[in-house]
Amino acid sequence: MTHDPTTATRTATPGSADARDAPPRGGFAGVTVPRHLARGAVGFGALAGSLALLPVTGPASLLLAPVGLIALRGCPMCWAIGLVETVSAGRLRRSCAEGRCDLTRARP
Repeated sequence: MTHDPTTATRTATPGSADARDAPPRGGFAGVTVPRHLARGAVGFGALAGSLALLPVTGPASLLLAPVGLIALRGCPMCWAIGLVETVSAGRLRRSCAEGRCDLTRARP
C-alpha cells in the first residue's frame, strides 16, 4: 500500500491483499470516524472562534478562518460529505453484470 501526500489518500497495489480487503472510499472520506470528527471540531471551532473573537481581538481573529478552512479541507459541505462517506465506507457493495448494477450490503 502506498500513500500519496498530495491527495492524502492511500492506494493499494492492484492484486495485493490490501487491494482486495480495503473498502472503497470516496474522495472526501477520512481514515477513521473519530479522526474525521476531530478535524470537524477543529475546523468549525476555528471558524466560530474567528467570528466570535472579532469584537475582542479585532481583525487579528480572522487569522483563525484559514485554519478552519484547512481543517475542513476547503468547505463545511465537503467535510459533511466526507463524514457520510467515512461512516458508510465498506458497508455497501456495488456489483455490475450484464449492463445492470446492484447495491447490496457488505457481509461482515
